[in-house]
Amino acid sequence: MHTIFANRAKAKLEKLLWEDALVDAQKVIELNPSSYLGYQLQHAALDGTQHYDEAIEAFQIMLSKLENSPDAQTPELRQRYVSLSEAEGAVRKVVDIQLENAPPRLLNTSTGRLCDREAQRTDFKTSMEYKKLLSSTIKHADLGIERIQAVVMSYFRYAMLSHRWTGKEPLLQDVQDRVVYKLDPVGGAVKLQSFCKTARDAGFLWAWSDTCCIDKNNNLEVQESVNTMFVWYSYSALTIIYLSDVMPLSKAGALARSAWNRRGWTVQEFLAPTIVLFYRKDWTLYLDDHSPNHKESVAIMQELGYATGIDARALVAFRPGMKGAREKLQWASGRVTTLQEDMAYSLFGIFGVHLPVIYGEKKQNALGRLLQEIVARSGDISALDWVGKSSDFNSCLPADISSYKALPSTLPSLSEDQIETSISTLRNVVAVDLASKLYSLLDNLSVPRFANCRLQLPCLAFPVTEVRRSRARDQKVTYEVRANGLIDLSIVSEDKLPTRQTLLLVYPWNRYLLEQPSPEDDTKSVEDYYMTAAPHANEPGESDSRWRASRLIDRVRQPVSAFFDAFTGPVDSESHLRALRLIVRLGQPFRAFLLAQQRGGEYARIASDHDIIAQVQDMSSVRKMTDVRIIEIL
Repeated sequence: MHTIFANRAKAKLEKLLWEDALVDAQKVIELNPSSYLGYQLQHAALDGTQHYDEAIEAFQIMLSKLENSPDAQTPELRQRYVSLSEAEGAVRKVVDIQLENAPPRLLNTSTGRLCDREAQRTDFKTSMEYKKLLSSTIKHADLGIERIQAVVMSYFRYAMLSHRWTGKEPLLQDVQDRVVYKLDPVGGAVKLQSFCKTARDAGFLWAWSDTCCIDKNNNLEVQESVNTMFVWYSYSALTIIYLSDVMPLSKAGALARSAWNRRGWTVQEFLAPTIVLFYRKDWTLYLDDHSPNHKESVAIMQELGYATGIDARALVAFRPGMKGAREKLQWASGRVTTLQEDMAYSLFGIFGVHLPVIYGEKKQNALGRLLQEIVARSGDISALDWVGKSSDFNSCLPADISSYKALPSTLPSLSEDQIETSISTLRNVVAVDLASKLYSLLDNLSVPRFANCRLQLPCLAFPVTEVRRSRARDQKVTYEVRANGLIDLSIVSEDKLPTRQTLLLVYPWNRYLLEQPSPEDDTKSVEDYYMTAAPHANEPGESDSRWRASRLIDRVRQPVSAFFDAFTGPVDSESHLRALRLIVRLGQPFRAFLLAQQRGGEYARIASDHDIIAQVQDMSSVRKMTDVRIIEIL
């Protein structure tokens, strides 16, 4: 008889007649209490009616029946399922991983309450989503981690707020143990309430605002927040950008004029997330653009690019790191922060660095520590290209981020044809062995290093032999400078150039001039190298470079060995060709630093109001380029 009821229950389950199936399942249990089958049907029926607590209880009874059954085949059925504790453990691990990359506090947009991570876990464990997940997981032979991850990610996805602080903003102590929606609707509380409602209406249970989700009286928490905020924004499912000064019904161009573009923290708040939406003062979408992601709006991205100077690719798909350091510093050069140290702290995530947060250290020290980390870890000296005043942290660094606002002077570049012609002219003035010696010397130089605010800079040094003051204007003085091996040049500076100290004009060393293939390409032929090497900065595009490189290879393949044989006999054509190309490039104009020797033997950089562009006198001056040093700069 119980088999008849069981078959009827299964048929009703297949037709989703859950209530009737539950009645039949109960009859099966009454007819044969020792059988697992009735509880299996009961679990399915309760699961279908979303009575998940009772469904899980029925399933646990079913498992006990299977484990205690005298039927030899029945225990094998037990292997098709996982226990409740196994399912709970698997879900707990996934939740922990999910919360690792989320802010430690989030606002529950449904209840309006601020929740720490433990409260978030508790909310999840009491939710229908959690109970449904457990009920589903236990009836499978495997845990189904991907299914668990999908549910957990959906439940814990959160929206972030990017905005400009105005007036009194509600802090953590103002919302702790209170309902956000019940705060007095004045000042920043209105903005917070509107943000939570907007996030809730967009389908997000969790939301974060820097005003109230960080305990600013807890130094350790502030330290963690500053160093992790970029990660939080990058993992957000949506970042809502509120433009409080963009009026309702405003047209294109209002975003570009918004003060939001001039704040320091908003750089990372826009670059980090994948999905963003811009809202006007009345919380309507900017330009009435209802697309799911404004990063996909050509019009909005063009306007934002014009306003910020950030290139289109970075606006849409930014990757943190130290590559292109000078360009990233320029993005922030016209921005401001309320606390002066925050100008440097707001860039930690963009460069992918973690540094101590020390409020009270002042901006020169904060910016100096950041720039020191960039140069020390990457070896990229583009961060040293600036004009303005030197920092007290180190004279090779600027005192203010605004020193990066002006683009570095564009230096002339050589085409491959011009390089070929120049190499030919070297036959009568430069011996190949001398060029190779210099190449080897520069190849063995270490990268720039920072330690204890001192910069160890590898460079080519040109001693200054004469400094003459030529004219003064607006507190700025122009000096005519002469140095061994360099064409005479002019330097404009507010600082008085010392006359009793040893002065050097130096060529900061950049390894890209060596034109070496990457390590994975070491086994490639010279043809493979020139055909795949990326073009240098300020040179033609990649397709042009590859075309010219192919022409160079065709021309050089036959005569190159004869050319070198005429000087030194049979040689390694590839290495000597690189050496001569290096000489040609070193003969081009370069950005120089003017250094003055200090009492202890170290040097200090003398700041100037424009780039110092120097150039060797002629190709024969290569003999004067062998003064290669690692100079310690204070």
